Formats: sequence, C-alpha cells, structure tokens
Amino acid sequence: MEYPILVAEDDKDIIELLTLYLNGEGFAVYTAENGEDALQIIKTKDVALALVDIMMPKMNGYDLIRNVREFSNIPIIIVSAKGMDVDRILGLNIGADAYITKPFNPLEVIAYIKATLRRYYQLGADKVQQEPQNIVVGELEFDTQKFLLRKNGVVVPLTSAELKIMAKMMKNPERIFTKAQLYECINGEFYESDDNTMMVHISNIRSKIEDDPAKPEYIKTVRGLGYRIENKK
Repeated sequence: MEYPILVAEDDKDIIELLTLYLNGEGFAVYTAENGEDALQIIKTKDVALALVDIMMPKMNGYDLIRNVREFSNIPIIIVSAKGMDVDRILGLNIGADAYITKPFNPLEVIAYIKATLRRYYQLGADKVQQEPQNIVVGELEFDTQKFLLRKNGVVVPLTSAELKIMAKMMKNPERIFTKAQLYECINGEFYESDDNTMMVHISNIRSKIEDDPAKPEYIKTVRGLGYRIENKK
C-alpha cells in the first residue's frame, strides 16, 4: 500500500531531499512550506503521516499539531533544528509521536517513518481479525477496529504513540513492561536518550485517563522495572 506522507517544511532544500528519499521508497509526497497550507492538506487529503518542522511561517509546527489533534490522530514526527529537551518535551506533550533533530540522516527519517507506519496501521487494522474488537480494563475500553480508547463511553484524545502504548498494556493487564519494551512498540528500537520520551508519554496518558494523575489508578510505576496497567474490575 502506498502511504501518502506530508512534508511540512519551509526549507526548500530539505523538502527536495526528503521528497527524493520518500519517492525512492515508494511513498507519495505532499509538501507545504507553511503551517496553514499543511493544515489544509491534512484536512482535505488522505495523509498517512506528517513530518513537521517547528519554525514555519503563518502557523508554526506546535500550533499545527495542536490544530491537527483536534480532529485527527495520524502519526506526526517533528523534524526540527530546536534540539533542547524542553522543545522535545513540548512537542510530545502537544501530540507528536517522535522528535528528530536536524541535521538528520535521511535514512534515519525513513526508518522512523516505516516503523511508525507499520506499528500504527498494522496494529489498528491488520491485526483486527486476530484480536477481540474491544479490550476492557475497568472503565477503559480499547476499540481495536477503530483504534481508539474510550473511558466511560467517551473517546480519550490520545496520540498514535499513546494509543500504541495503551493497546500493548491493556492486552496484558498486570504485566510489567520496561520503558524499552513500550518504546519498541512505537518505533521498533530503543536508545538511552528515549528514556525521558517514554516518561513524557506515560505522563501524558495519565493526564488523560486518570481522575487524579498524581495518584494513578490505572498505570502504575513499578520502581526500577517499568510500568503496568492495573486490571480494575
């Protein structure tokens, strides 16, 4: 299947470079040189994944992601020259699934894209026939067919990365997962630098599913090991 990729970037040389590599891998490519055009493309075209720069005219990448998350959970990967931890954390907090810092290796970007697409779309569609349609843990219900999470019947607005984490944990309640195991279900590989990224994802999920994120009832931290989801009856 040919997955259409959006490259939202105001540097024409980077657009040309990424388009060259993406086309070479068989991807269709949409391009936008500002955030407003990128938002319109996502609203009107069948975009499977978006690569988003932060510093763009008309609408920056952060505002673009915030707008997209109001109506879509498509995978979004930030590709930015802003490499501080605070920038990475902000990007993940507002709904990005991964953060790549410029300068980058185009082959690394392609690897991220393939891993994200494989896990997002295969988990959301290809595996439906092998799994029950709904996984229930307490007040939480994961719909594997529509690939979304509900709490008490209300959809919880999770990013694709957060959905993949919840799917893995809800399928195996009470099992302890290390940060590496959870991160691998998102991007396939884990590096020490990804440690804080997983902590941010868990914090974001708790803020959306827990009545009191400071005293979580679902996602429990197992000190020195990782996380587990409590099978509330």
